[in-house]
Amino acid sequence: MSRQPKIAFIGAGSTIFMKHLIGDVLQRPRLSGAHVALMDINEERLRESEIICRRMISVLGVEATISTHANQKEALDGADFVITAFQIGGYEPCTVTDFEVPKKFGLRQTIADTLGIGGIMRGLRTVPHLWSVCEDMMEVCPDATLLQYVNPMAINIWAITRKFPKIKVVGLCHSVQHTIRDLSIDLGVDPSKIRYDSAGINHIAFFTKLEEVMEDGSYRDLYPRLREGYANGSMPSAASQYNDRCPNYVRYEMMTKVGYFVTESSEHFAEYVPWFIKEGREDILKRFQIPLDEYPTRCIEQIAGWKEESAALEGGAELELTPSDEYASDIIESIWTGVPSKIYGNLRNDGLITNLPDGCAVEVPCLVDWNGIQPTQVGRMPPQLTAIMQSNVTVQDLVVEALITENPEHIYHAAMMDPHTAAELDLDQIWELVGQLLEEHSDWLPDWAKPAKKVEVA
Repeated sequence: MSRQPKIAFIGAGSTIFMKHLIGDVLQRPRLSGAHVALMDINEERLRESEIICRRMISVLGVEATISTHANQKEALDGADFVITAFQIGGYEPCTVTDFEVPKKFGLRQTIADTLGIGGIMRGLRTVPHLWSVCEDMMEVCPDATLLQYVNPMAINIWAITRKFPKIKVVGLCHSVQHTIRDLSIDLGVDPSKIRYDSAGINHIAFFTKLEEVMEDGSYRDLYPRLREGYANGSMPSAASQYNDRCPNYVRYEMMTKVGYFVTESSEHFAEYVPWFIKEGREDILKRFQIPLDEYPTRCIEQIAGWKEESAALEGGAELELTPSDEYASDIIESIWTGVPSKIYGNLRNDGLITNLPDGCAVEVPCLVDWNGIQPTQVGRMPPQLTAIMQSNVTVQDLVVEALITENPEHIYHAAMMDPHTAAELDLDQIWELVGQLLEEHSDWLPDWAKPAKKVEVA
């Protein structure tokens, strides 16, 4: 029997996500004998994930093997693929802090994990731990491919590729796949009949091609139907696939203004720009049905849902396994066996999108096979789209610069340049807000970013 891959899952206490990704792997015959090394610092959650993983192996009747680890380097040793899926500081206290402290200044958010003041703080907490994964990989599995799922995606990928350029890494998200499902419902078109191209940065990529494959093999542009449907009120006809609280009004409105449909959900996109969440403008929130504090609500629901599912499984309930639409198993199978696949991945911009800065993290179509992950050179994108992206890239750049140079001033600079933060707060408020957040997050930050290094207003 040929050697099977070793997959190290760092942050395996994310049990539901682990179930999706590893379940996908185990349902692929060519990968069903894989060795899965589960690693987490939370013993209880690691135990729960091990139970679920062993149940999956039993239900599927495959020959995969499992090991559990509290030590990261031990889990990584000899790995062919590494998956990262963790949240430094957890929902409590860190996510709660990222929402509640800005509220005192009148700054409201929806998700706060990618950009904005919440995304900046999450990047500061997260990157040092991702760097520790890369450092260990260079020592014990330098040829492994890192499948990076942790947010803030663009900041994390930029920081990894800048400090560890030899690591083979791709950042993975599901916004493209989920958006095609949303649009297929609105359009009444089978998603398998939709042909598309997308490019940009994570959470601010746009569909530059959106077509229906006709019975005779020709293609029909779907954008006229989307515009007509939004204009006559028939679209969006469905809530986002992420949840039923946020129909896609923000994204349809943006399509009418810039000409293209954005890949990320409306509640996410609303906080990346200065136009939708504004103090004293509850009419905008109502018109576009933007759910503030959506991520804390979602976290509470997911925690409660997992407790219920976990209790049921421990009580003998049947384990249901359905393939997800995540890219991880596609990538692992393609690299391991050579069977090609197409994904959308986040990688270093080495001339891939020519009107975005070299070195930043971009999300583009990629071919995956024996040769690894090969990104498509997109070229120049419409300038109105890259203008929106650039407003976010500037913030990402300053956060990465702060982390690389250990200069806390750039944390403040990043917050100053954030589109939503700058639209709501003045400079003194921004400075004070950053200082308070650094104080609250002190236990989770690298030493150079702790309040003792706080920059005073000149």
